[in-house]
Amino acid sequence: MLDNIIGFLDELLSPAAFQDYGPNSLQVPGPDHVQTVVTGVSASAELFERAAEQGADLVLVHHGLFWSGAPLALTTAAKRRLQLLFEHDMALAAYHLPLDGHAEVGNNALIAGGLGCSSHEPFALHRGTPIGVAARFDGDGITAGELVERTRRLTGREPLSFLAGPERVRAIGIVSGAGADYLGDAVSAGLDAFLTGEPAERVMTHAREEAIHFLAAGHYATETFGVRRLGDLLAERFAITHKFVDVPNPI
Repeated sequence: MLDNIIGFLDELLSPAAFQDYGPNSLQVPGPDHVQTVVTGVSASAELFERAAEQGADLVLVHHGLFWSGAPLALTTAAKRRLQLLFEHDMALAAYHLPLDGHAEVGNNALIAGGLGCSSHEPFALHRGTPIGVAARFDGDGITAGELVERTRRLTGREPLSFLAGPERVRAIGIVSGAGADYLGDAVSAGLDAFLTGEPAERVMTHAREEAIHFLAAGHYATETFGVRRLGDLLAERFAITHKFVDVPNPI
């Protein structure tokens, strides 16, 4: 069954289409039979400990264990994470950029829907492949204050906001996580607002001088959506149990 689950996720998310910072798909093998999948944003010892308490056979995350540029030799922390997976016979799968850019189950598409946007299209190219969405609100759009409030309700946290754009927001660019560098893409596309996870020092001046609204709602907070939706899809398709484990991160 594990092979079937990974095959389904690979077909859905098309990881080969992305030039990512680390490997997508199965990262650590586990049991063939999967009864419980635990989802979380980032691979960590705490997530794996709590997944083991939930009886997980498969842990599915957005941020996996392995990244380009990381030391090839295992650190003590990396050894501990792997030990937990091995000791409790849990598989680990990770999908990074493919889970940001997917048009239906991706973080950015789900954020657009959660904000009440009526449509969205691909936006923000990473090495030629879109990872975000440009979304539109119906009619005359919404006020900047309403956009902040909707973001607060959706993510459960107060966004850092530089409200320098027009009175009404009709179109918004969304790139979850560390997407501040795509603010320029939103400006070039003539969008009224841009939402990401992490800010960068330069965005305040950039947003004000280009007269665009900028919101940063947290890297973690903007990337809980896709992996939870994947877990729900797996539960429905394979008749297994799905549990999302929240390991809050203020960044």
